Amino acid sequence: MDVHVPHSTILLILTFLIFFIPSSKPVSNYNTLVYKTCATQTFNNDHQLLFSQTLTSLFQQLIAQSSQSKFFKTKELINDDTSISGLFQCRNDITSQDCFSCVNSLLHMSNTLCSSDSISARVQLYGCYIQYNPEKVLETSNNEELSDQSDSNLLQYKDCGVSVAANYYVEFGELMDEAFVVLENGIVNSDNGYYRMDYKGVQLMAQCEGDSESCECSRCVYDAVEVAKEQCGTTLSAQIYLDKCFISYIYQQESYGNGNSVPGAGRNNSTEKLAVIVVGGAVALFLAFMFLSFLNSRRKKDDDE
Repeated sequence: MDVHVPHSTILLILTFLIFFIPSSKPVSNYNTLVYKTCATQTFNNDHQLLFSQTLTSLFQQLIAQSSQSKFFKTKELINDDTSISGLFQCRNDITSQDCFSCVNSLLHMSNTLCSSDSISARVQLYGCYIQYNPEKVLETSNNEELSDQSDSNLLQYKDCGVSVAANYYVEFGELMDEAFVVLENGIVNSDNGYYRMDYKGVQLMAQCEGDSESCECSRCVYDAVEVAKEQCGTTLSAQIYLDKCFISYIYQQESYGNGNSVPGAGRNNSTEKLAVIVVGGAVALFLAFMFLSFLNSRRKKDDDE
């Protein structure tokens, strides 16, 4: 017996499919934790309460400023001898709204990631980071001296991606050498210590701390590039974080040179998205089929009665 399915039912099914099949648009990961460094030193009991109160005031300033700028640095006095220097910085390529959201989530996370007693900390999310530390010497719980000097070339964190196939090492290395030269030249000529580029399928970015001098920024990026070459030289992507700058790159082109495929290049994002869409679509179609079968069985039962 032929079964007629009303147009309203078909429309309902199509609407269901549209909303069920997942979107291929990537979800923002700006609030994803990259790394954290927490000091083991703490102030002695005489200064701990005052330090905690000052740190809370510092965080309030950072939150207030994160809706207006992507970099802010300030100080809060603990007493006549010591102050806390704190800052936040967002990636220059994210929106002001995303920056505000990132800094807010970051400050909430820092309370759980690092002890509230730590005299200094740095917490890096994908889209922003905060850092605070005392600037002068105060007696600590273990009587160690505090250093307010930071090395702009000190490696904080690195993440090397999937390696290129061995038979492409030389060709890929030459490509990255060219790309890094362009990146280094670009950061030298940047006005705000930020540079992003796309070179033959390689997307690269460099950013320095907001108050870095041009020479200091260039040197830091150069050192970050050297780390990338030495420790991630054969990988299709990398993130290198130094104290005063960071660089990242990702090779996304499916092929280069004479059209030879680069194993792993551009595969992770596009393939995984496609797989999600296909699987989601298949499940949606199966559920739609079950729904139609249910309607048909109900209609047949009604006809038999």
